[in-house]
Amino acid sequence: MATRTLKKRITLALVAPTLALGATIGLASAPASAAVWSSCDQWGSTTLNGYTLYNDIWGSGAGSQCIWANSGTNWGVWADHPNTGGIKSYPNAKKVIGKSITSLGSLSSSYNVTVPSSGAYETTYDIWDTNYKYEIMLWMNKTGAVGPLGTSQGNVTLGGHTWTVYKGNNGSNDVFSFVRTSNSSSGTVNVLSILDWIKDTKGWFGNVTIGDLQFGFEITSSAGGLDFAVNSESVSSS
Repeated sequence: MATRTLKKRITLALVAPTLALGATIGLASAPASAAVWSSCDQWGSTTLNGYTLYNDIWGSGAGSQCIWANSGTNWGVWADHPNTGGIKSYPNAKKVIGKSITSLGSLSSSYNVTVPSSGAYETTYDIWDTNYKYEIMLWMNKTGAVGPLGTSQGNVTLGGHTWTVYKGNNGSNDVFSFVRTSNSSSGTVNVLSILDWIKDTKGWFGNVTIGDLQFGFEITSSAGGLDFAVNSESVSSS
């Protein structure tokens, strides 16, 4: 459920204390081959081959979490968050688009993930306009007691997938959530066709400029420690 904005996360980063996470956890949760970067810091981040990675432990009541990366498009996270309600974190990789919808000739992404069979989380894209007024979430898979913000607008087939669409507002920005009607761990999504549908068919926003395109795991609970991996991802635009 999208109950935060990027601005809120930045504010929290300035005032929240760093989580006291042991280095041993970070080593234990890294892949068998040594990662080029890892962090157990609450707001740990780095940039690799054009993608910015964030550990992003932003929710209340969070536990331990460590992120590792071989590249900006091959990374993962080990998380041990308690079995309580509320989103704890959104470890993700971000690509900045910086183009208005009508100036985009194409915008698509491919993904391949390995996710646990337990816990409560969703694998999701989180797409923002440059003013952080609109948030578009694309839920590729979900497990456990998680659900999108807002009310159902029915089903639609767009961008190569069939979704149930939800429209809501979290008090700071409008949120449009596209929840895939069946779980998918790999595939390609035509993001531009979804943006065009929101703009032209529904009229929920105008010709906004797309800023951040993030992809990762929004984790509510992962008690005992669970592993999430992005085996590969790509974002392409023209």
